[in-house]
Amino acid sequence: MRFNNQLIDFSHLYHVIDHCPLTISPDSYIIDAIILMSQEKTHNLSPTDSNSATDSSVCAHQETDCILVVEGKKLLGIFTYKDVIRITANKIDFSQVKMAEVMTQPVIALTQSHLQNVFTALSLLRQHQIRHLPIVDEEEQLLGIVTETSLLQAIAGEVAALPQILQDPIDDCRQANQQPEGGRCQTHNRLKQWFTSQSIELAQVNQVQPTLEELQLKKRTAELLVSYELLQQEITERQRTEEALQQSEKLYRQLVESQTDLITRIDLQGRITFANTAACQILGQQFDELLGQHLFEFFHVDDLPQITANITTLLSPPHHLITDEQRLFTVGGVRWFQWNVTAIKNDAGEVVELQGVGRDITERKQMESELQAALCERQQAESALCESEERYRSVVAAIQEGVVLHEANGNIVACNASAERILGRSHDHILNRICNDPCWQTIHQDGSPFPSDTHPAMVTLRTGQPCSNVVMGVYQPNGQLIWISINSQPLFRDNDSLPYAVVVSFADVSELQAALCDRKQAEQKIFEQAALLDIATDAILVRDFQSKILFWNQGAERLYGWRTEEALGKNLQQLLYKKITPPLEAALKTVTESGSWQGELHKVTKSGKEIIVESRWTLMRDAAGQPKSILSVDTDITQKKQLEEQFFRAQRLESLGTLAGGIAHDLNNILTPILAASQLLQVRFSQDKEHYQHLLAIIESNAKRGSALVKQVLSFARGFKGERTIVQLKHLISEITLIAKQTFPKSIEFAISIPEDLWAISGDVTQLHQVLMNLVVNARDAMPDGGTIKISAANKFIDEAYTYMNLDAKVGHYIVMTIADTGMGMPPEILDRIFDPFFTTKEIGTGTGLGLSTVLGIIKSHGGFVSVSSKVDQGSKFKLFLPAVEANQALDTNNLEIRQGKGELILIVDDETQICEIAKIILEKYNYKTLTANNGIEAIALYAQHKQQIRAVLMDIMMPEMDGITAIRTLQKMNPQVQIIACSGINPNETLAAVDHPGVQLFVSKPYTAQELLNSLHHILSKN
Repeated sequence: MRFNNQLIDFSHLYHVIDHCPLTISPDSYIIDAIILMSQEKTHNLSPTDSNSATDSSVCAHQETDCILVVEGKKLLGIFTYKDVIRITANKIDFSQVKMAEVMTQPVIALTQSHLQNVFTALSLLRQHQIRHLPIVDEEEQLLGIVTETSLLQAIAGEVAALPQILQDPIDDCRQANQQPEGGRCQTHNRLKQWFTSQSIELAQVNQVQPTLEELQLKKRTAELLVSYELLQQEITERQRTEEALQQSEKLYRQLVESQTDLITRIDLQGRITFANTAACQILGQQFDELLGQHLFEFFHVDDLPQITANITTLLSPPHHLITDEQRLFTVGGVRWFQWNVTAIKNDAGEVVELQGVGRDITERKQMESELQAALCERQQAESALCESEERYRSVVAAIQEGVVLHEANGNIVACNASAERILGRSHDHILNRICNDPCWQTIHQDGSPFPSDTHPAMVTLRTGQPCSNVVMGVYQPNGQLIWISINSQPLFRDNDSLPYAVVVSFADVSELQAALCDRKQAEQKIFEQAALLDIATDAILVRDFQSKILFWNQGAERLYGWRTEEALGKNLQQLLYKKITPPLEAALKTVTESGSWQGELHKVTKSGKEIIVESRWTLMRDAAGQPKSILSVDTDITQKKQLEEQFFRAQRLESLGTLAGGIAHDLNNILTPILAASQLLQVRFSQDKEHYQHLLAIIESNAKRGSALVKQVLSFARGFKGERTIVQLKHLISEITLIAKQTFPKSIEFAISIPEDLWAISGDVTQLHQVLMNLVVNARDAMPDGGTIKISAANKFIDEAYTYMNLDAKVGHYIVMTIADTGMGMPPEILDRIFDPFFTTKEIGTGTGLGLSTVLGIIKSHGGFVSVSSKVDQGSKFKLFLPAVEANQALDTNNLEIRQGKGELILIVDDETQICEIAKIILEKYNYKTLTANNGIEAIALYAQHKQQIRAVLMDIMMPEMDGITAIRTLQKMNPQVQIIACSGINPNETLAAVDHPGVQLFVSKPYTAQELLNSLHHILSKN
């Protein structure tokens, strides 16, 4: 008969689940599982019997025959006594094998969602023939376990509690449980009928059930008796082994932690699994921080390829490696380590980890490097010494000079082949001889005997000092006399005051001595021939490169006034020149480079008279071709230059007449705003002060324009002669252009092109001013209807090829000035005659015909030349070539900083009251104190009264009663140290020539600016 499960209220499966099953991790060893299984365990069971309610909980202590393998709460496998018997039969070491290797998997488990009653679980156990059924949730997390025993106990309890006796076996109950709801009543009635008859059977079943369990337990116990005894022995041995292992591990850890070397273990991926204290300290991290990190991160990147290769080597026998020179990044920087690495294998013989011991060898490495460097340096030094010795041996053997080595006693112990050749003696005849040996016959240059104790070798041995270029005559064995130049060099040992040996070298200078003799004879002959030059009218002299006069003819005596005995041996530059000028330096450079020079020079006679000479220099060389002196032939051209100056002055005056009309008009234009501004200033000063500074600026600007224009006219008209100085042509061109723009018709335009790096020249500013003015006036006259005048300048180097095309040109640096017009031009027949004196194409009375000839003469006198090109109706172009010099342009005084005074007292002397007042205002504004005088007499009186306080005197030259020159001389007598600034509106050269005294420090031209006055005053005061 089958029962419907709804007729019997069997407990839900949840009530028979063991929620506290025995569990273990997969990494645990088998022996650990067996120990746990053999121990009593408290189970939370819910058995249902007649003496307890279905929801009661009873805790029972019993052994369990299975253990679940879990990771966290996730079920991985199961381990039972059957597994113990299996692995025992296979002779597996319980203490070395982990649970993950022997557990039963996959596990048959019942999911929580499928829970019904005990029959569902019992059916699953019988289906798979297992005795343990784990219960898991939907995520396979372990909830508990049920066993066949616990299920049968639950069923037995329910059956015993029934009020009726079951008529059919349990299988009928299961089948009845599946019948439709309609048969429930029938089944219930039958159960009641059969209850009595089945009571006995049920009682028997209750008696049999415990008996079956006892039989199963006895059988299971019998099966495990042998294993249990073995396990007890294994457990005891395991405990002893564990104790020994723990003691060994303790000693091992103490040993490892006490090491100063770095000890670490890594897996095959390079992750750190262990590090001792020294490793943590060296790497600068805590133990927990190091675990899991890649050790490779601490190695130097250059060492990683070798480290990878070492790991590959360790995976193969003998699994051990010692390696040097691996670099680690430590707290102390990059350090070198020596590694002793061993591979760690598992039971299967596979390498699973690497253990390394690293020892810091940085200091040893450094010492090795230093030792290696020192060794290398020593080897190099030894090699260099060997090479040096070999080199010197080769040099000594190969040089043409003789070399001998003298010992301290003067004995010769070594000589080279050249010494044998020069002395005419063999090696054996030279060695072991001293300087006083009778075989040596030596003489001085004058023929006197050469004592042996004065031989350079003996002198050096005696004094320890080297000797140089000692000339000695030596007779060879064949009687031939040779001349040698001897040098001696001492050789010292440490702390010795005298040499232990001396090296003597000597060269055969017989030919040189003969040449010197010939030279003296030649010089004597030259001097004899030079005597014949005394009849010449030109001054002829010879000087060396130290400017010492070697020859002085009678023509030089007549020209310069110095007698021959006075001039010979004197310094030429001090005798004939006031100062060394750039043209003089350029001449010396030219004659040295090219062998000759010709040009004009300003010189001074014995009486102090300045003269101009046409000088022709020729370089004289010795027999060896080396420059030795300069021959100079001077012709007096002073009168000629004076006549030229008069001619140039006349020509300038003619040009001045041409410009007079334009200048007068321009002066009116300049003075008009000055007059108007001054009138407006008087009217508006009290009413409108804001225009005051503007009107003053107009007055100052136009006054400066008028002053500059008047200075140009004065310098051009007077034609005073100045010395040739360094000239910046760009300033001269700008000045000429300004005058031309102010005076030429407005229909004429100007185009100026001047580079910033234009070189300088040495020239006469006045003459160059006249040249440019002549050319721009001619250009103006060639363009009656207007046009353009183009003025440009450029740097140019003229090479030798150019000189072949122009005989006037010389190799060197030039400045080329070009003046071009767009006028009428000239036909070829006129172009050929333009430089002829008195040739002109202008109407009678409008030109002298001397303008272009003057231009040509001035340019040639400056060492230059002129080229011209012209085409009819296309204009003309003049190119002026002037030699350039190296010079830096002087600083423009207008750009200098205005310096403040320090309360110094200044005496101002001028007959113009307004000028005195202006100077007084300027000086007092800039922290000076002033006294003023209107003539020389007042100045002397004030100076006598305030002599100790007056620091400087500003003196006008042109004054009534007592002029400035007389006053200056008087002040100089009163105080030779008086500091004077002279000022005048006339030629400064003429003024300074009249006051020839060092007390006159500076000259300031009128009208002067405040800046010029203050800077001049600061200049003389700062020097004192």
